[in-house]
Amino acid sequence: MASSGVGPAAQWPYYSDKNVQTAAKQSSSKESGSTLGKDEFLRILITQLQNQDPMQPMEDKEFISQMAQFSALEQTMNMATQIQALRNAPGMVANMLGMNVTWNETDNRGNTVEKSGIVDSIVSKDGLSYARIGAAEIKVDEVTSIAYPTTKGSDAEVSTGE
Repeated sequence: MASSGVGPAAQWPYYSDKNVQTAAKQSSSKESGSTLGKDEFLRILITQLQNQDPMQPMEDKEFISQMAQFSALEQTMNMATQIQALRNAPGMVANMLGMNVTWNETDNRGNTVEKSGIVDSIVSKDGLSYARIGAAEIKVDEVTSIAYPTTKGSDAEVSTGE
């Protein structure tokens, strides 16, 4: 009985060991913090369409599903960018001046300690906003509460929650 060339190993998509190893080398050579973006997503989709099996083409619903995922990815990226810009907008953080803020820090023993103080100024470094409280600079993202100060004056002391 003659054997045909069609079998489980020839099912689409078939990834040869050589291609898998080449892809692994390329991905390991990239930075460890890199992530796939919309350009890579489109390249993968186009490559998938170009290399699909003509006898079993990708169904419309699969293509529509992948395009919906791409659209959702793009909208999520745009929203994250806008939220970051809003959080660091000078008008938003300027409202913290003179306010009593609370944040959490880790002490030398690894315990979480709640601290609070009056915001003296706002500092911007590397695209991030920091609230300067006395000698401490706290990322605006790490502030857990903002309240009107209970005492008048320029009390810039940082107090611990102990």
